[in-house]
Amino acid sequence: MALPTPTLAAIRYGYGLRPGEEPPRDVEALLGQIEEGASGKPRFPREGIAGRLDTATRVVSLLAAEAKARRAGNPNEDVRKATQSEARRIYRQDAMARLAQAIHSPLGFYERLASFWVDHFSTSVMKSLPMRMIVPLYEAQAIRPNLGGSFTKLLSTAILHPAMLIYLDQDQSVGPDSVAARKNGRGLNENLGRELLELHTLGAGSGYTQEDVRASALILTGLSVDNRAMQVVYQPRFAEAGPVNLLGRIYRDDEGDGQDHVLMLEDLAANPKTAQHICGKLVRHFIADDAPEEMVAAMVAAWTKSRGDLTEVYRAMLAHPRAWSDPGRKIKQPFEFVVSGFRALDLPERNFGNLLRDMDDGDEDESPVQKAMDLTGMAAREDTKKKAGRANALTLGALQRMGQPIWQPPSPAGFADETSVWLTPSQLSERISWSRMVARIFGQKMEPSVFLQAALADAAHPETSRIIAQAPNKVHGITMVLASPEFNRR
Repeated sequence: MALPTPTLAAIRYGYGLRPGEEPPRDVEALLGQIEEGASGKPRFPREGIAGRLDTATRVVSLLAAEAKARRAGNPNEDVRKATQSEARRIYRQDAMARLAQAIHSPLGFYERLASFWVDHFSTSVMKSLPMRMIVPLYEAQAIRPNLGGSFTKLLSTAILHPAMLIYLDQDQSVGPDSVAARKNGRGLNENLGRELLELHTLGAGSGYTQEDVRASALILTGLSVDNRAMQVVYQPRFAEAGPVNLLGRIYRDDEGDGQDHVLMLEDLAANPKTAQHICGKLVRHFIADDAPEEMVAAMVAAWTKSRGDLTEVYRAMLAHPRAWSDPGRKIKQPFEFVVSGFRALDLPERNFGNLLRDMDDGDEDESPVQKAMDLTGMAAREDTKKKAGRANALTLGALQRMGQPIWQPPSPAGFADETSVWLTPSQLSERISWSRMVARIFGQKMEPSVFLQAALADAAHPETSRIIAQAPNKVHGITMVLASPEFNRR
């Protein structure tokens, strides 16, 4: 079934329709979101970039001091627990802000691109306690401002960020013949070098060898993280000296000051196999698991002509006739499903703020003072916990159960992007449960037929409209809209 451009633009390239929000009318309207979004300030980190840097470095210092005291036989459990609690609360607030950003932003295409690139350059908050605070900073600093410019810039800002170096253990890597290796016996870590070639640029099966992986890792030696400033630094004593051959080019540090890694990133970004890999991945994400070859070819041609200008690559994708045909070939990933559900429900921002407040209120406080207060107010405490559990079940807990918790990919390869992964009986069961829950809480006063129009407009199949009109009650009708095939696909 063909769909009008604005409807398909909102569903396929954004997070779905929202009452009162005009969907993008054409390609230029979609592309116009990129510059506007890149210049905007995301809702996370909650205290802003400078504030988050202060918080992250303070927490790292606290953890280091506590670890030192523990090794000396003087552990301070209160400091450790307080730091863990603070990191947990900061992550929860950022994750909720990330969810709210996608729900309430009118720039759906920009938000979808941000999610795509954060997943492409995956890092995880589960790596360590400080990463709970650093990964949101990474998205705000490295990804969002650069997703519409050159791929070279995006690649370098993503790779040369503390979050990436910590996640892939680059801060633990030293050259085998470096000063540091001779002194402390540490060795080469190939994690970042391997993922740089396999995931971030050339792609698996593109012809690089294990020797190239090692060469890439050797060129990256010297890069580390200054935890006191949360900045990437170059440490010459970690770096491997001498020439390194990668994909036929000899890197000799001719620029001096350990700049070979910068040249390597520029070379990889300009490699034709990188263009093929990235363009194919974009098409598989937005259009179909089996990416139309002619569409990928048009995007690669735009990449080559513009020297990797990503906005021109997106333009080539959106200008292709296949971009506006055969709707519904991709199933929404869990994050997309939950976000589009809240958008269709037109949940006010104050409601979302209340959910976050309930979760914060329900955070476990194991201090003696709180335990004494609990004894005198058991009923109130149980009510608080119940509200916190409900708020979590609607938002972050729902994404956890559906398999896509925020900033927690299962591997450096990110979340799966194939229909077969997300179209399973357990996945559909979780989606129906979530649909029933939000319908019961937020949809009691909604007419199902009105909600159907708000959620799907002219994308609703006539048979779906007929079934919704016969729903036995409002909650059942709202649930069926959210669980319908049209709503779960894009």
